[in-house]
Amino acid sequence: MLFELRQYRIKDGKRDRWVKLMEEEIIPFQISKGVVVIGSFIAEEEEDLYIWIRRFKNEAERERLYKEIYESDYWVNNITPQADEMLDRERMEITRLEATPKSVIQ
Repeated sequence: MLFELRQYRIKDGKRDRWVKLMEEEIIPFQISKGVVVIGSFIAEEEEDLYIWIRRFKNEAERERLYKEIYESDYWVNNITPQADEMLDRERMEITRLEATPKSVIQ
């Protein structure tokens, strides 16, 4: 398994709107394609920070799902324009992770 820790910085005053988009559209869409979403979080002390974690079986699955999701008409025409309004893309951090042998998340 491989994981992605995705940390996004949200433009001023748009975090609630971003969380709604994530929970009502982005996460359900990605789950429908086969992505496993481990969790979705907001930071208690940083009003602009949103974090989510995704899991993939392997690199081949990750590459296939990226293509299916990010090249889809739905994503390009519906999600990208909304995300561009809310995300500070220059400050996004995506960290690929592998679980250690005794990690409870596998």
